[in-house]
Amino acid sequence: MVRPKKHLGQHFLTDKNIARNIVDLTNAEAASVIEIGAGTGVLTQFLLKSHAEQLHIIEIDEESVTYLLENFPELEGKVSLADFLKSNISAFPAPLTIIGNFPYNISSQIFFKILEHKNTVNEVVCMIQKEVAERIASSCGNKTYGILSVLLQAWYDIEYHFTVGEKVFNPPPKVKSAVIRLRRNKTEKLACNEVLFQQIVKKGFNQRRKTLRNALRDILRPEIMTEEILNKRAEQLNVADFVSLTNLIDQQAQD
Repeated sequence: MVRPKKHLGQHFLTDKNIARNIVDLTNAEAASVIEIGAGTGVLTQFLLKSHAEQLHIIEIDEESVTYLLENFPELEGKVSLADFLKSNISAFPAPLTIIGNFPYNISSQIFFKILEHKNTVNEVVCMIQKEVAERIASSCGNKTYGILSVLLQAWYDIEYHFTVGEKVFNPPPKVKSAVIRLRRNKTEKLACNEVLFQQIVKKGFNQRRKTLRNALRDILRPEIMTEEILNKRAEQLNVADFVSLTNLIDQQAQD
């Protein structure tokens, strides 16, 4: 058996019913299904039944890779011993579905990588820390709404599916988990400067208690300081509002 390693943030799911429910959320039409960190194969066993041809596993733990190949010989040629954050997922046939029980300590980094590949990643089904799942699925106006909420909701429809308790993991984590699904929306391009959009979202939430007038002060010209939208805080703006704000700031920079 594989020993869970603390430095890799490993908490192995032991409940097969939950694993089956997670896999059942995936779309059978994906050209490639990438499982991140398969561990002992609790999701893999069901993915092999539904997506055997499309499946590829990216696993950073050598002990897990050995275990998977010994216990699932049909995975031969489908497992990479690699760090997902450093992997070239553009090499896989698109569209991609990404699935996994994401390590809590790098889940945000995984989502930022997915955003970099938003034009090929059509779907993400994952189990993450409940608090992070709530943040990603949260709507504007909530305290949990943040940077990842806006950036992911700009490109994906997000569904919070179910909460998972601590006792179904080895070792049990200290927090609850949740399963969410992201599906690519129809937005091909935001109606604004996308680099500036991301910069404004991050700046706004990095000082979330301040009004946008104060949080963005270093990139605002005096002539737009009286704009009403700047009276609000970042958590009060939805994606469309951030697009409008980006265009306002972009226009004043060009004048």
